[in-house]
Amino acid sequence: MAKGLSVSNVVNVTLNMSPMAAPRRNFGALLIAGASPVIDIAERIRRYTAIDGIAQDFGTDAPEYKAASLFFSQAPRPAEVYIGRWARVATAGVLHGGVRSVAQQEIGAFTAVTAGSFKIAVDGAPKTVSGVDLSAVTNLNGVATAVNAKLTGAVITWDSASNRFDVTSATSGVSSKIGYGSAHSTGTDISGLLGLDSAHASVPVDGADAEALIDGVRALADVSSEWYGLLIAAGDLPDNDILATAEFIEVTGHSRIFGVTTQDSRSLDASYALDIGSRIKALNYRNTFVQYSSSSPFAAASLYGRAFTVDFTGNRTTITLKFKQEPGIVAESLTESQAAALHSKNINVFVRYANDTAIIQEGVMANGYFFDEVHGTDWLKDAVQTDVFNLLYQSTTKIPQTDEGTHRIVTTIETTLVQAVNNGLVAPGVWLADGFGQLRTGDTLAKGFYVYAPPVSTQAQADREARKSVPIQVAAKLAGAIHSTNVMININR
Repeated sequence: MAKGLSVSNVVNVTLNMSPMAAPRRNFGALLIAGASPVIDIAERIRRYTAIDGIAQDFGTDAPEYKAASLFFSQAPRPAEVYIGRWARVATAGVLHGGVRSVAQQEIGAFTAVTAGSFKIAVDGAPKTVSGVDLSAVTNLNGVATAVNAKLTGAVITWDSASNRFDVTSATSGVSSKIGYGSAHSTGTDISGLLGLDSAHASVPVDGADAEALIDGVRALADVSSEWYGLLIAAGDLPDNDILATAEFIEVTGHSRIFGVTTQDSRSLDASYALDIGSRIKALNYRNTFVQYSSSSPFAAASLYGRAFTVDFTGNRTTITLKFKQEPGIVAESLTESQAAALHSKNINVFVRYANDTAIIQEGVMANGYFFDEVHGTDWLKDAVQTDVFNLLYQSTTKIPQTDEGTHRIVTTIETTLVQAVNNGLVAPGVWLADGFGQLRTGDTLAKGFYVYAPPVSTQAQADREARKSVPIQVAAKLAGAIHSTNVMININR
C-alpha cells in the first residue's frame, strides 16, 4: 500500500456536479376520474401503463375500465393513464393490511390456528374477535370468511390484486373509521398473521362525506400535477357539475383540458340552445371540448387517446384530429342538417361519410379553437418555461444582468422554438398580428418565429434592482392544417 502525503496538497481537484434538469410536463397524460371504491381517498390516484392492470384492479364492468379501454384502443397506443377517485357517495373507513409475501400466504400458517383472536377499533368503538378456527380453510378468501363470522361492524376481505387483507367499516362518512389490529388477552393473536397490526398495515384511511364533482377534481389536482387531460367516468352527470368543472379547468394556473361526452340527441337540433355543448360554447371556454356519441358515454376517451400519442420531441409528429379514427366507437350516421348543428355548437363527432369511411369531425374546443393548437401551444408554453428555468437552475455561475446574459435566454427560447418547427407545430409564414422589435405586420417569419429582447440599458432601475430580466417577446406562426379544399376542373373539348 502506498504511503505518504496526500497528492491534494499539490494538486487539489474539486468535482462540481450540476443539478439534474427539471423535466417538462407530459402532455399525453389523461386522468380518468371515477367513483368506483377501488382507490381510497387517501391514495386518490394511480398510474397505469396498460389496460391489464386496470382490469385486475377494477374489473371489466367498471366505468373506469370502459373509458380506459377506449383510450388504450387507439393506434398508435398512448403510453399511460391515471385513474383518480371521486367520492361521489360517502366513503367508508378502511384499513389496508400489510402486503403478504408468497411465504406469508402459505395456507399452512393459517390452518394451524384453531382459536385465533385480535382486537380492532371500528368507528371508534373497540371490537374483539375471538374463537376464529382456521383449521379447515383452503384459501385466503376462506380465511376472510372465517374472520367475518366473528367480526361485527366491519368486513374483512382478501385483495388478491394487492396481496393483502383489507378491513372496511360497515358505515360511511366522516365518523367511519378502522383502527389497527392488536393482540387480545386470550387466544392466538392473528393480527400480525393477517398483516393488520401497526407493524405491517398502512395508515388507516378514515371515511369521508360525499363530495361534489368539482371538489373531487380539485382534490385530484392538488394530489398530482402530472395529468393534463381530464375525463369523468360517469355518464349521468348533471350539466351544472360539468360546467363547474369546466370553469375550474379554464381558470386553474396549471394548463389542463377537460373532455366531455354528450349523448343528448338535442345536440343535433340547431335551434336548441340548452344542451351541454351549446352552454359550454356560450362560455367561450378554450380548455374544454365536447363530443357527441349515441353509442358510448366515454367516446371522448378515444379522442384523447389519439391526440395524446403525439411526441413533441419528434420530427413532423403533430397531428390534426380531423380524419382520425375512434376504435370502439360506433360512427354516427347523420343528416347534413344534424352535422351542421353539431358544427355550429363546436361539438365533435365520429361520423360516417357516403364514401364508406368514418372520421372525427372537427377536432375543436368549445370556443372553436382546434384541439391540436391548444394542445401544442400548452406544450410550447411549458417547454419554454422549463427550458429557461433549467438555464437559470443549472448554470454553475450566475446569468449576468447584461445583454450577453439576455442573449443566453433568447438563445434558449430559440432552441425550443426550433423544436416546435421540427415537430410541425410552428412553420414559416406571414405575421399578421401587431409587430414589435424589428417585426412589422405583414413581415414573413422565415424561420417560423422571432424572439426580441430590448437592450438592458432600457430597463427600469427598479426592475434591475429586483434582478429581473428585460421583457422578452416571441412571435410564432402556427403551421395549421388543411381540413378541406376546393378543386376546380376546367374541361375543354
